[in-house]
Amino acid sequence: MLIIGAGGYAKELLELVEAEYGYNSIAFFDNISNNQLRFLFDSYEIIKSLNAAQSFFKASNSFEFVLGVGGPSNREKLHHLITSIGGNVKTLISKKATVGSYSVSIGQGTTIMQGSIITNNISIGRGCLININSTISHDSVIGDFVEISPSANILGGCIIGDFTIIGSNATILPNVKIGENCIIGAGSVVLKDVPENSVVVGVPGRVINQNPK
Repeated sequence: MLIIGAGGYAKELLELVEAEYGYNSIAFFDNISNNQLRFLFDSYEIIKSLNAAQSFFKASNSFEFVLGVGGPSNREKLHHLITSIGGNVKTLISKKATVGSYSVSIGQGTTIMQGSIITNNISIGRGCLININSTISHDSVIGDFVEISPSANILGGCIIGDFTIIGSNATILPNVKIGENCIIGAGSVVLKDVPENSVVVGVPGRVINQNPK
């Protein structure tokens, strides 16, 4: 398994990949940062190039990878980059998460971390990050490459557009629609619909700026 990224979130994914999914051959991929480390935790190789990533895939006899970076646009770019060399993005759901049994759809490449609660009649798109202890309630639709931060709460009947970030401890009240490419600040409480490309903060949440595409 190749974990894309070698920073904080990638480190959190390691135990999910290793302990819960049982992968033996694991490496990290980081072709951006200036980090000179060759190994993470003195054990896991940090691969620096696409050629080396292809070699790792062939040597491990598996082309599976998981997105270990935050930021919707970063996740999309790296998803396309690694699939362009034959990578097969993996959907990971922690055994310590709770996922409803009825009408739940989870897109390819989405990661659901421990403590998260996904109830029933929910659609989650591709490449999403559902972080620790977050909640998505009934009849909600989550777009592609959405990032839901730790302990965020999305209540029933909400629609969250593609490439949107819901900040830590934010709450989206029932039946609210949030457009694409929005940022909902940490701790915000959103009471009404939010247009695309908006930055929202506060209690109640208010639009304070535009988020560039």
